[in-house]
Amino acid sequence: MPKPVADHAFAHTQDEFQTASGKSGRFFSLPRLAQSHPNVARLPVSLRIVLESVLRNCDGKKVTPEHVAQLAGWQPTAPRVDEIPFVVARVVLQDFTGVPLLADLAAMRNVAASLGKNPKSIEPLVPVDLVVDHSVMIDHYGTKKSLDLNMKLEFERNRERYEFMKWGMQAFDTFGVVPPGFGIVHQVNLEYLARGVHKGPGKVYYPDSLVGTDSHTTMINGIGVVGWGVGGIEAEAGMLGQPVYFLTPDVVGFELTGQLREGVTATDLVLTVTEMLRKHKVVGKFVEFFGEGTASLALPDRATIANMAPEYGATMGFFPVDEKTVDYFRGTGRSKAEIEAFEAYWRAQGLFGIPKRGDIDYTSVVTLDLGTVAPSLAGPKRPQDRIEIGKLSSSFAELFSQPTAANGFNQPAEKLAQTFKTDAGLPVRNGDVLIAAITSCTNTSNPGVLLAAGLLAKKAVEAGLTVQPHIKTSLAPGSRIVTEYLQKAGLLPYLEKLGFNVAAYGCTTCIGNAGDLTPELNKVIQDNDLVCAAVLSGNRNFEARIHPNLKANFLASPPLVVAYAIAGTVTKDLMTEPVGIGKKGRAVYLGDIWPSSDEIHALMKHAMDAKALKANYDQVSRKPGKLWDAIKGVKGQVYTWPKSTYIAQPPFFEGFTMAPPALVAGVKGAKIMALFGDSITTDHISPAGSFKESTPAGKFLVEHGVAKVDFNSYGARRGNHDVMVRGTFANVRVKNLMLPALPDGSREEGGYTLKDGAKTTIYDAAQAYIAEGTPTVVFAGEEYGTGSSRDWAAKGTQLLGIKAVVAKSFERIHRSNLIGMGVLPLQFKPGTSWESLGLTGSETIDITLADDIKPQGDAAMTITRADGSTQTVVLTLRIDTAIEVDYYRHGGILPFVLRQLLAA
Repeated sequence: MPKPVADHAFAHTQDEFQTASGKSGRFFSLPRLAQSHPNVARLPVSLRIVLESVLRNCDGKKVTPEHVAQLAGWQPTAPRVDEIPFVVARVVLQDFTGVPLLADLAAMRNVAASLGKNPKSIEPLVPVDLVVDHSVMIDHYGTKKSLDLNMKLEFERNRERYEFMKWGMQAFDTFGVVPPGFGIVHQVNLEYLARGVHKGPGKVYYPDSLVGTDSHTTMINGIGVVGWGVGGIEAEAGMLGQPVYFLTPDVVGFELTGQLREGVTATDLVLTVTEMLRKHKVVGKFVEFFGEGTASLALPDRATIANMAPEYGATMGFFPVDEKTVDYFRGTGRSKAEIEAFEAYWRAQGLFGIPKRGDIDYTSVVTLDLGTVAPSLAGPKRPQDRIEIGKLSSSFAELFSQPTAANGFNQPAEKLAQTFKTDAGLPVRNGDVLIAAITSCTNTSNPGVLLAAGLLAKKAVEAGLTVQPHIKTSLAPGSRIVTEYLQKAGLLPYLEKLGFNVAAYGCTTCIGNAGDLTPELNKVIQDNDLVCAAVLSGNRNFEARIHPNLKANFLASPPLVVAYAIAGTVTKDLMTEPVGIGKKGRAVYLGDIWPSSDEIHALMKHAMDAKALKANYDQVSRKPGKLWDAIKGVKGQVYTWPKSTYIAQPPFFEGFTMAPPALVAGVKGAKIMALFGDSITTDHISPAGSFKESTPAGKFLVEHGVAKVDFNSYGARRGNHDVMVRGTFANVRVKNLMLPALPDGSREEGGYTLKDGAKTTIYDAAQAYIAEGTPTVVFAGEEYGTGSSRDWAAKGTQLLGIKAVVAKSFERIHRSNLIGMGVLPLQFKPGTSWESLGLTGSETIDITLADDIKPQGDAAMTITRADGSTQTVVLTLRIDTAIEVDYYRHGGILPFVLRQLLAA
């Protein structure tokens, strides 16, 4: 708790505001702080909101007056050496990441009980909301029964996980669950969980802020809330009283001018922004949008851009609060009192409205004229690789025969025109669209693009166009309110006629929950090494994420998803060729069925119905549904860990003692587990999606009596470390460059390594090294660990016995999570790489740290080659802050926090 106002070091900054109804509230005033720290008035809005938290929570211990002064004195281009202790107002979880977090909390209570301490000392100190949205899969599609059938399967598969959640709801006072079937965590967060401002003791108001265990938590930046994605490891510490520590960031101002042209969607805009900011290199930075073009954007469009911050690499994509934010709160059913306090607070802080050029000092500025944005897709392997729609077919044809190193598919060019048939005689070609999914938080939270999809479907059906039945079509809205407004607008029947029936309310195709293709389609793809496609309105399209047999995955707006489902292939140029042949053999072009902005605007009144939204979310606690009501969890404050292949007591606290063990800094006598190239994502590292019986995880489940049909997904089994460690680095597309090249020069895919010269799985090699007492290390290239904020990418690395990762650069969350699990992240100096050092995987590695570990200090790596020769190179230690040094010394963030809680 913050100090009482009278004792507060900055009591003089307290002030009072009044709402339009005459009610008053107190707050820590940034304008008053600016009287003694004039620089505050020029700070980016996002930094000022963080500064308010530092100011309000200044207790002289975790947060000191020096922290306030450092952040208040932020300079746009200064060296970034200061760490900010950011105390958040709440934490949001999705269920894939939330279940292992809950398991860790339960294990902490086991430790407390075993040491004779009160288990209730392990309790979230801020509100925690878990939204169950990642568990549903698209097994059934294309019929009115799809939703009910998929939900029944979801509950059958995940009963043990849901029982565990219900235990958590009764065991922890501040832990709530939004049950399955309500929507995607980020849309639920926008429409329901976000409060705008909170009222604390003494009627002190403060801004909503949060961290979430999904990298796309940044969607909340669209309504002026500071928050971003962290791993479950960081989130646990944050909700147990630790500030979220991060280096003072650069802040990139993104100025939007002009307005979008007719026919251009928010999706096209966000793909353009993503491409621009990736080139600008904003990893680890705040991005803040300003300018007249920003002010003109509808709030769902802002949220769409904010959602994609992980794709452009930023910590946040922030939009300040203005009249449109207030209108959104009003339209989503917040109370009059909440809205009045919200607006009055921001006006009193001097932070209401979108800044103009010159108002604020930014580290750098990027400018985009909205009028230059063109209809686009992104892919086929990364979200930042934007392709204008008129160039998609030619780009695919070019990539088809390009080497994999050039982002291509390494296929003979002549094969593109060939036709292959399934056993039932269905013709299949390279470039065929086999999955078309309107999915993901990015776009299903945006009424404009969903209404556009419905209007396009209506025009297409009326023109006589259809979708081939073998294409797996699905509509997975981010909220039940989407179905309601599509019905009111009269558009849902047309989507259904094209196969886009509501199949789920949750994160589906984008997270790898697309469900399987038919056996005959899988067979023809595998037998002929075909490059078939998925088109989805998601935010992630990394290799093997959507479906292990679909190599080309394109992100697109919902109306384009419908259009490409009708076209059936990405080899057709929809700007010059017909989408399809309609009634009376008439060629129908995209321009014939594309909706106008006036048509979309005329239907927007159905989407912002405050009463409907409030009634929908009132059911979370009152009528969550019969399936959820039927789930029964065990009672009590300490979990009893029943036998389960879904939930198991985590091993991270085995041998725990109140005093941290003596630290042996660095690594000695390590062998190399893997040599990776650039852009190894957390999808490559962390277990995700489906898996086969032949994998280590599949063999484990079979040995424990689980049939293949009941494997579910890695994500659903994240509460069981025995399954997850076996799936770490087991992605079917990951390439360990230790393995020799194949005869055609390409590299073998899959989670394999060499041990003593013999090929084996990474898991089996790890178990052998652990048995020998031999540590291991991993080497990689640029952007190691990009992708979703998956705690298991770090947890699995640790459980495999990997002590260090040496890369050319790291993604922010994964670097932090590695330290959180006691794994060293080390970075090559510019101009150095494992390739330049000539590593083959046969070497022995020693890493030496200074006795007095300094954040971002130097470390020495000694390479001993097979012939006995040695070479020493200097690396940068990517333990970035003083608190991270403490985490490493304690063996990770979880033991560190547990020791603090039990000592208190």
